[in-house]
Amino acid sequence: MTVDELTRPTDRRLLGTETVLVLGLSLGKSAVYAMVSLTAALAAGPLSAQTAALNVSKEPRPWLDLTYQLLGIFFALLPVLLAVHLLARDPGDPARTLGVDLRRPGSDLARGAGLAALIGLPGLALFWAAAQLGVNAKLVPAGLPDLWWAVPVLLLAAAQNAVLEEVIVVGYLVTRLRQLQWRLGAIIATSALLRGSYHLYQGFGAFVGNAVMGVVFSLFYLRTKRVMPLIVAHTLLDVVAFVGYTLAPKEWLSWL
Repeated sequence: MTVDELTRPTDRRLLGTETVLVLGLSLGKSAVYAMVSLTAALAAGPLSAQTAALNVSKEPRPWLDLTYQLLGIFFALLPVLLAVHLLARDPGDPARTLGVDLRRPGSDLARGAGLAALIGLPGLALFWAAAQLGVNAKLVPAGLPDLWWAVPVLLLAAAQNAVLEEVIVVGYLVTRLRQLQWRLGAIIATSALLRGSYHLYQGFGAFVGNAVMGVVFSLFYLRTKRVMPLIVAHTLLDVVAFVGYTLAPKEWLSWL
């Protein structure tokens, strides 16, 4: 997207309403629920005594559980399609606007892997420190039954999380806020705080870690105009968390 396209006359009220609605149907809603969950956890006792479970079984019958898991992944991606559809009203190809095309696969993979390492290693240290300080809930990244489809579903869930979060919270939100003529500092802060807020159900350490990740990812997008490396990085981080938790010996993960 060119500077002229970003600064063209727009109906600011229309764009603002659209942005609020997209967030309200996706990660803004998740942020509200996460804050309520955190409040409930604090009311129940110390955060360190609480458990935050991801990717849990939804039904005791395996075939029906698999159906629920796949449906959940599919419907979670609909806000992404909505955001891309709305961006398609602007001049230019929305895939190029967001940087989610396949023009630079090698560069996207390399940058994504580098970002994953940059975020992942300090993130583990921060998560360990938060656990020691008691400001995080005990995290269970994967609670699926030991069945043949568990790892494939976790891989799909990792990719779904990455696509949803990076397209909405970085690509779409940054693009719209720039069109609304927000200052760059306010754009970065909004994207980062939103990312941190929908992780509050895990505790305050998760909020800080994800907010820092949001700053890094927003700066990367503003510099490169490409979301694809962010999707790669986020997918790798979640694959390590979800599949690693499932396959690693449980005594290795007692610090979580």
